[in-house]
Amino acid sequence: MSFEDKMKNTKDKVAGKAKETEGKITGDKAREAQGKGQNLFGKAKEKLDEAADTIKEKIDQHKD
Repeated sequence: MSFEDKMKNTKDKVAGKAKETEGKITGDKAREAQGKGQNLFGKAKEKLDEAADTIKEKIDQHKD
């Protein structure tokens, strides 16, 4: 996973958590749900990137 991908994923997780917290504080359930969704999206992208890296490593090992 590239540094840029890590930064994008982290940005989504942090922004999502901030929106979720804002929604909880203000009582805005829609904003809270939006934040949870963005946070989960960042986590999912991170896991997919990690899986892709693992698969690439396995393929590279078998090429040799």
